[in-house]
Amino acid sequence: MKKAPLYFLSTLLLFGCKTIQKEKEQQKPNILFIMTDDHALAAISAYNGFLAKVAPTPNIDKLAKEGMLFNNMLCTNSICGPSRAAILTGKYPHVNGFYKNEGGGDFDETQQTFPKILQNNGYETAVFGKWHLGTAPTGFDYYKVLFNKEGQGSYYDPVFEVTGNRIVEEKGKYSTNVIKEDAINWLKKRKDKSKPFMLMYQFKAPHRPWEPGPGYENYLSDITIPYPATFNDEYKGRKAAKDAWMRIDGHMNRKDVKISPPQGLTEEELIAWNSFGNNDGEFWTPNEKMTEQERKNWKYQRYIKDYLRVVKGVDDAIGAMLAAIEKSGLADNTIIIYTSDQGFYLGEHGWFDKRFMYEESLHMPFIIKYPKKIKPGSVANQLALNIDYAPTLLQLAGIPIPKDIQGNSFLPVLENKTKKAFRDAVYYHYYEFPYWHHVQPHYGIRTERYKLIHYYYDMDEWELFDLENDPNELNNIYAEAKNKELISKLKTRLSELKKEYKMDLSLDEMRKMTDVRIERRYRVEPAN
Repeated sequence: MKKAPLYFLSTLLLFGCKTIQKEKEQQKPNILFIMTDDHALAAISAYNGFLAKVAPTPNIDKLAKEGMLFNNMLCTNSICGPSRAAILTGKYPHVNGFYKNEGGGDFDETQQTFPKILQNNGYETAVFGKWHLGTAPTGFDYYKVLFNKEGQGSYYDPVFEVTGNRIVEEKGKYSTNVIKEDAINWLKKRKDKSKPFMLMYQFKAPHRPWEPGPGYENYLSDITIPYPATFNDEYKGRKAAKDAWMRIDGHMNRKDVKISPPQGLTEEELIAWNSFGNNDGEFWTPNEKMTEQERKNWKYQRYIKDYLRVVKGVDDAIGAMLAAIEKSGLADNTIIIYTSDQGFYLGEHGWFDKRFMYEESLHMPFIIKYPKKIKPGSVANQLALNIDYAPTLLQLAGIPIPKDIQGNSFLPVLENKTKKAFRDAVYYHYYEFPYWHHVQPHYGIRTERYKLIHYYYDMDEWELFDLENDPNELNNIYAEAKNKELISKLKTRLSELKKEYKMDLSLDEMRKMTDVRIERRYRVEPAN
């Protein structure tokens, strides 16, 4: 008879513990992590760049008005897969093992990532859209990610890998729309609404080949897009820049400017494609009487309009998700982040693509909203890195930060509790050579004012820029005698950063890391 009260008491205690655990989980913030691919700051009107007035992004801007915009969020390696791996792990690419898109193997999915840590601490987790890490997502209760042999996925007729290695073909659909609809449906129908959620909402757009979605084909068709100030850069004193294969005038192909149609179109799709933007007399041939500058301008207009059309589709998809969050009643307890895996050249230096340590590709957009912590309309100018995302999110969720994470939490910046520099300097390293764009491997340091870069594969070239007096990075002042002491200080700090981040390899060892042979290993075969 005495056992009954004891049993009753133990049951009450167990129930009470579970109730307390449930309450703790409910108090944790939800996380909506929105990421695009190759979205330049200049193509986000909240950043007030040269495209802000002609191509506004009202939904991303709304986030900035309601949260905090970072002006100096920088990536550790400006290329898709390595940047994504750095974000997930909070570690530099050479430490997490994924430092090249090509020839570097796949991401080690068994290692620690912030989604795994959140999942292990009571979060329901999901990812939709672009993944591009070679191995299937881990740390997620559900995933549906773009799949093809290159890892990029397609804009039209996209193929997705779904939880359990299932392959789903979305015939007749557009990737941005599929990602939008699936992610919003998951949010509405998720299994355990007593848990906080972490949803990664990740788009292929606006990655090359910039194929606009249905309904966006004629956006901006009646205007001339302005040209960036460095559009006709001559690369004086910058040999690596001159040697790169990223020029709009010389390295864009027929598919980029929509002269050649994409492969795999149905007859109906081909008819639609042929009617899109192909006005009589617009195509050029080698015999056409057009100056080199006119041809370059024409290519730029074709490129930039398609890029901005794709961005417009993404901004609308972001608006749909923000509306769904508001409707759910979860907005006040949800951290919302907007970012991209790196920046991109929108004609600056006459280029497209990324990779270089120059400002346009080094900078990542980063906007964060969290009503409980962040003052609306605030701006952060401190230097920060993509390896700082993971520890910041963990701290916001009240979860201890693992000691081996290399990034630092910028929560004090979000709460406006520090006036000190968050980082005095950042270390950058790009490895992949020679493909795809013949960009020399390089590493460097950026402080608030200066940038020092070393190109090292088959050249030994240094560049120094004074970003205060030369924000466009046109004047390499490394050889000027008056900068000798400055260079010495920067090299000393650079050496300290390399040691801190466990990059203690010789130049020969680094060169071996950079070689790219175009051979790919594919992990998943389509299911029968």
